[in-house]
Amino acid sequence: MLDAVPPEPSSPTDPLDAYSAAVVGAVDEVGPAVVSVYVGGAAEAERARGGAGSGVVVTPDGYLLTNEHVVQRVTQARVTFVDGRTVPAVVAGRDPATDLAVLRAQAGALPYARLASTQRLRAGQLVVAVGNPFGFESTVSAGVVSALGRSLRSRHGRLIEGVVQHSAALNPGNSGGPLTDAHGRVAGINTAIIAMAQGIGFAIPASTAQWVLTEILTQGRVRRAWLGVGARDRPLDLRLVRALGLTATRAVEVLSRESEGPAAESDLQPGDLIVAVDDSYVDGVDALHRRLSRVPPGSTLTLQVVRRTQLVNVALTVREPP
Repeated sequence: MLDAVPPEPSSPTDPLDAYSAAVVGAVDEVGPAVVSVYVGGAAEAERARGGAGSGVVVTPDGYLLTNEHVVQRVTQARVTFVDGRTVPAVVAGRDPATDLAVLRAQAGALPYARLASTQRLRAGQLVVAVGNPFGFESTVSAGVVSALGRSLRSRHGRLIEGVVQHSAALNPGNSGGPLTDAHGRVAGINTAIIAMAQGIGFAIPASTAQWVLTEILTQGRVRRAWLGVGARDRPLDLRLVRALGLTATRAVEVLSRESEGPAAESDLQPGDLIVAVDDSYVDGVDALHRRLSRVPPGSTLTLQVVRRTQLVNVALTVREPP
């Protein structure tokens, strides 16, 4: 009878070793820039309540990204680094529509992470979630990109586009922490998890985070175009679609106009059905929001609307909401 031969030790080229090396390398790169975010009273009391989240420093002078819902009711917070340092931070700006907020840690020469290009992500790619949930520094989990281009509804009802779906395990304290690629570059900011769906996580893409960061640092706020209407989705009568030669079968019905909004200063009327903005079809309120997010306030748009049985063009200059 042959003696059992013990398995040979793993070599550096084994898949497991390569996987481990990639995860460890990503954590080493981004870990020093990941912080715990505390709001309210003493840090010890907050740890006991569990009312905290994570964040990631993205500039050497202390600007960091986290979730808006982590700091939604405060203007000041404290952030704790993996080396134990705790420094005060102020909320520089927030964007509830994307669940992102920018804080400024009151310290200099800080370790910081770099934002990746979301366009380079691929389904199946390794990603690593790093957070400091409830004071447990550098909690790490790894997974893969499950899907790209998902949509996620924010707490305020607006649809967040381009969301990264992934399988890295999260918990509520990971909110605001980074989702990185294998090189430790921030591919997204973790924002939500569907606990009953075997831990499906979502992250706001780095491209959106970069845009929000730039808007807040340059303008002091995130600017969005505003029509000043109350609206809802509305299916179009197929006979009307054929008669007017329309492509879309759904539209945005104008229910009301804000008394001092852009719509009230134009020919747009309650009952109008918006089918296109500058020749780009919109088939619902979410599509209209997407289109408006791509134009700066002060722009003049041409809305194509169905008014009773006719197709009418309405010029309108959008502004920021009050």
